Amino acid sequence: MIVNIYTDGSARGNPGNGGYGIVLTSGQFRKELSAGYRLTTNNRMELLAVIVALQQLKKPNTQVNIYTDSKYVCDAIEKKWVFGWKQKNFAGKKNGDLWNEFLKIYAQHQVKMHWVKGHAGHPGNERCDQLATAAADDRANLMIDHVYEQEQKAEKGLV
Repeated sequence: MIVNIYTDGSARGNPGNGGYGIVLTSGQFRKELSAGYRLTTNNRMELLAVIVALQQLKKPNTQVNIYTDSKYVCDAIEKKWVFGWKQKNFAGKKNGDLWNEFLKIYAQHQVKMHWVKGHAGHPGNERCDQLATAAADDRANLMIDHVYEQEQKAEKGLV
């Protein structure tokens, strides 16, 4: 069984309200997921989308194709940068918390990353963009990106 996953992240203001959108497909199976956050970044949402998508997989060692318009996520994985960052405990790198989560779930599957140009008419990417944007705009249901907000407070000397 091969699972195809399409992901996208969004942030209004970057940082600002953010969201992610996910479409998972395998054969006749299709599942869509999204969530929004009150303060986050686009890169965090791009990466979180991939993490949440992989967490949906029930069987270990699943063959997975992930399609993303994020060069940040795609290149970090395909060019193996994230493994070097991990060895240095993400020193000087942002989103270490999410990269650590990613590496845990990534190791459980056979993942191939595919970069797609955003806003270029790719149906999976376009749908994910709609989901991510709607989630970021859903002010009544925005969650808290605790790590990001804590880091922001620390940078401003408020902690």
